[in-house]
Amino acid sequence: MANIKVVEYLQNGVSAFEKWFDSLDAQAASKVATALYRLERDNFSNVKSAGQGVSEYKIDFGPGYRIYFGREGNTLVILLGGGSKKTQSRDVRNAQSLWAEYKTEKKRKR
Repeated sequence: MANIKVVEYLQNGVSAFEKWFDSLDAQAASKVATALYRLERDNFSNVKSAGQGVSEYKIDFGPGYRIYFGREGNTLVILLGGGSKKTQSRDVRNAQSLWAEYKTEKKRKR
């Protein structure tokens, strides 16, 4: 079983994922932490494409939490944010914007 490195994308030193995660109650945070553990263990069974290189991990709990991320090769997942079914459209757009920014920065640093 491969281990996947999971990191947060920082925009001006701020992680959109961390801001969202810190707003969760303990039970929801535990479900999200479990989902991250599964991603680290290469378990992408609850993942689907959200478009433009962004993936969505669906957590069947509460309001339908989601984790948004991009993949860099086979070993790195970049966390872009989180949300719920209710805010899904906005959350996907935000994650896609952050992913595009990440890709642009990466090209610039080469």
